Amino acid sequence: MNHSYPAEVRRTALSLLRNGVSNVDVARRLGIPAGTVGTWKHEDRRRQGHIPLLRSCPICDKDLKILNTRSYSYLLGLYLGDGHINKYRQWRAHALTIACADAWPGLIDSAAEAMRIVMPHNKVCRVQQQGCTSVKSYSQHWACLFPQHGPGRKHERRIVLADWQATIVQKHPEEFIRGLIHSDGCRVTNWATRPVAGETKRYEYSRYLFVNESEDIRNLFTDALNLLGIEWRRSKRNCISVAKRDSVAAMDNFVGPKY
Repeated sequence: MNHSYPAEVRRTALSLLRNGVSNVDVARRLGIPAGTVGTWKHEDRRRQGHIPLLRSCPICDKDLKILNTRSYSYLLGLYLGDGHINKYRQWRAHALTIACADAWPGLIDSAAEAMRIVMPHNKVCRVQQQGCTSVKSYSQHWACLFPQHGPGRKHERRIVLADWQATIVQKHPEEFIRGLIHSDGCRVTNWATRPVAGETKRYEYSRYLFVNESEDIRNLFTDALNLLGIEWRRSKRNCISVAKRDSVAAMDNFVGPKY
C-alpha cells in the first residue's frame, strides 16, 4: 500500500507531518488514505529513534504484576470479538486493532483507554473508516499479550486461553464479559403478548445477546457467565441469550447498554 504512491508524495507527507500537520489533514491535502499517512508517520518516527525498539512486556519479562489485569480482561474480550493483530516486519512491531462502530462513541473511548492502560508506553491512534473507527496501537509485544493471534479467521481455528489468561478472566469475569458484549453483543428490549383476563396484553422485557461464529469464544463467554451465576441459553446456533430478569439485572450492574 505504501509503495503505490510516488516518492515525492511520501516526502511531502512526511514534511507536513514533521511540521505538525495532523494525519487527517495530510491525507485530505494529498488525497491519500489516513491509514497510509499514519503508517508513514510511524515508520518515520521509528527511523528517527523517537519510538524505542524495546518496551517492558509482562510475558517476556515473566512479571504479570506490571499488567493491569482488569483492563486487560476487558481488552481481551474486545480482541476476541472485533480485534485483530497485524505484523509489520520492516520495523518489527505488531499493530493491535479494535474495530468499533461509529454509533457507539463511548465504546471507542473505552477501547482506546484500555489499550493505553495495558500498554502505557505506546500511543493509541484512531483511524476513521466508513461507518467505523479502528482503534489501533503499535508494539512488539501485542502478540505476546494475545497468543490467540494467528492466520485465518478466529472461528476457523481453535481459540484457547493460556493459563495466565484464564487466571485473569477468573479474577475479572465482569470485565471480560463486558468486552465481549461491547464487541459482539448488545442489550435489547423485546416484547411479547399473552392473554390476561380475556384480553391480550403486551409486555416488554430486556435481554442480552452475544453472537459469535466461534464455538470456542462462545464457550469462553458462557464459562464467564457461569462463574457469576448468570443464567443463559443458546437461542440460535451462534447466539447466546441472557433473558432471566435476575440475570439481566446482574449484567446491568457491570455492562449496560452500549453508548
